[in-house]
Amino acid sequence: MAEPQSAPVPGETKSQAYARVLKEISAVIEGEPSATARYATAACILVQNFAPRFFWTGFYVVDPDKPDELVVGPYQGSLGCLRIPFGKGVCGAAAASGETQLVEDVHAFPGHIACDARSQSEIVVPVFNADGKLAAVLDIDSEQVGAFDADDQAGLEAICAALLRR
Repeated sequence: MAEPQSAPVPGETKSQAYARVLKEISAVIEGEPSATARYATAACILVQNFAPRFFWTGFYVVDPDKPDELVVGPYQGSLGCLRIPFGKGVCGAAAASGETQLVEDVHAFPGHIACDARSQSEIVVPVFNADGKLAAVLDIDSEQVGAFDADDQAGLEAICAALLRR
């Protein structure tokens, strides 16, 4: 059974919060073979700790039948786009490049896909499987311009790396 989920700790720095959340996610998903369960757990714990700054939090997974396309996976937030081709929008750019995309203002990002008009900034982190192939991307949107920084990138990249461990 999963341990009780944490909540933001007053006075905690962003780096400290990410370290705490990483420990919690790792503890809850330890031994879990299902990627869906690991992704759903991560999305839930991230939202519980970083909302309302995290307006939409979830995963787009590589479609096994269309390996150049992402399909919506576990998420929390408003209705997401169902499919995103590699190279399209922020998620597609992360999928195509295999690199984190940190976008201060989505309206300035060429080809941004507006799944929800309230989104103002976005960070998308690739998730790789054990053989180094792209498995999914973690997509987080905020209603604030400039909501994400290097601390978010480092924290989220560590969490995405931990999603491989079982």
